Amino acid sequence: MSLKPLQSRRPDAPRLSGWIRRHPKALLPVAVLAFGALCAFVLISARSEVVVAPPQVPPPLVRAMPVEIRDVQLTVNAQGTVAPRTKTSLVSQVAGQIIRVSPAFANGGFFKAGDVLLAIDPRDYELAVDRARAVVAQAEVRLARETEEAELAGQEWQRLGNGEATDLALRKPQLADARAALHAARASQEQARLALERTRIRAPYEGRVLSKIVDMGQYVNPGAPVARIYAVDYAEIRLPVPHEQLAYLDLVYNARSELEPGTRPKALVHAVFAGSPHTWEGEIVRIEGEIDARTRMVNLVARVDAPYDQGDDPDRAPLFSGLFVEVEILGRVAREVAVVPRTALRGPNQVIVVDEDSRLRFRGVDLLRLEAENALIRSGLDGGERVCISTLDAVVEGMQVRVLDPENTVPARTEGGAG
Repeated sequence: MSLKPLQSRRPDAPRLSGWIRRHPKALLPVAVLAFGALCAFVLISARSEVVVAPPQVPPPLVRAMPVEIRDVQLTVNAQGTVAPRTKTSLVSQVAGQIIRVSPAFANGGFFKAGDVLLAIDPRDYELAVDRARAVVAQAEVRLARETEEAELAGQEWQRLGNGEATDLALRKPQLADARAALHAARASQEQARLALERTRIRAPYEGRVLSKIVDMGQYVNPGAPVARIYAVDYAEIRLPVPHEQLAYLDLVYNARSELEPGTRPKALVHAVFAGSPHTWEGEIVRIEGEIDARTRMVNLVARVDAPYDQGDDPDRAPLFSGLFVEVEILGRVAREVAVVPRTALRGPNQVIVVDEDSRLRFRGVDLLRLEAENALIRSGLDGGERVCISTLDAVVEGMQVRVLDPENTVPARTEGGAG
């Protein structure tokens, strides 16, 4: 058995080259693909590495207000109800029928001190005065007679020369009895005169009728109320104030908690009456003697003189009793304090200052007091410094910010920050 040599499986080169010559367009797609692959390889090889920069975040936008240093008039605000300084239940001291009524004796009527508001039928009392006068005359006659008889008895005893006379012999007891009778008669006459005078019911002070209870023709008994009246010379307002706020007032008071004249703080009383706001001037006259254990309040008493008198101001409204008012009490003057908005405070004793480079700086301050819109700071800030009044979620010392112009609401230029 003989082995034949293996024949080579290589393509026949002459045949392949002949086929290419006969079909040259068949190689065009292959050439295009090869050229594209070559270009891609060149571009990828020549590309430099690209660095991706993080996005730039601008600093936060904040509002800032300049610090103002000035003297501040401290005030204490309170609310209360106007009340008359005196309110009285007027009563009759005698019995009788009312025969005359003053035109001022009506609800809301004004009267002067001593004005006759009501008159009770005086005839019975006039007769009582006449009787008392007659009794006095009788007692005077009796005393004169006893005096004369006592003198005659003394002379007679001396003429007889019977020694030392007894009081009875000299009629001394009879004389003393006559004198006592005259004294009693005169007292009865004065009592009758007082009863007659009391038939005219007079106003004890200048005031106003709150409510009348009786009228013409009505019969009244002693002690029966005829009207309720109140004084109008001045009105008072009780003002509950936290006792800590007394430190803001200049109070100089005596042992009875009454403020000395000339040292009483001025009080401005504000109220809306008849649809218009009005203001009355008054003063704090005393401090009531007890601190409320529940509210920790102390009551100041404000006084307004002539609450119903218009004076020289025809537009001045009357300060009616029972009117609810708000009172502004003028206190001490705080010298050279920093005034900033309340929103500038970060906690009780800290603010955030925006420095010249528009960076935030924490600053400790000494707070004097908080007002409705502002905070008064004793120390820790200089005039012209800017305090941040915006609310920020997170604040870091030295944080860069953009400051919003408070007038134009346009961000101010920030050095070193994004515009």
